[in-house]
Amino acid sequence: MNVKPGPLATIPRTVTVRTAALAAALVTVAAGLGVRAAAGGDAAGGDVAKYAGDALYTVLIHTLVVLLAPRVRPLTAAGVALAFSWAVELAQLTGVPADLARHSTVARLVLGSTFNAPDLLWYAVGAALAWAVHRGLRSRPARARS
Repeated sequence: MNVKPGPLATIPRTVTVRTAALAAALVTVAAGLGVRAAAGGDAAGGDVAKYAGDALYTVLIHTLVVLLAPRVRPLTAAGVALAFSWAVELAQLTGVPADLARHSTVARLVLGSTFNAPDLLWYAVGAALAWAVHRGLRSRPARARS
């Protein structure tokens, strides 16, 4: 029997992966804003929002890596995201990010300003979560993806 491929089969895989990565990035940003809004001014909620935000920061970096390199393996993307997150956190020990943050809202959002050792753990949690989702999506059979 001769079966014609469906309309999704004609879309290059890299386009599909990039589209999914962009959607994941937007969902991650929305989740970060949602967690922050839900926490309100409560001190305990503030800690939850902060550490959830740390994990989501690394998830966002992971999705951006996939957006730029759609054929990247999940472990590589997670490793790059974790290394970047840790590098930014460790750079805060120098005071340079704090200085840049005083002059730019974007620098404050991307680089932070104050080193906090527990952040390193939460970045690893985010990288592990992103790796698990990415791996799960990649390991699905091609038929299930269409």
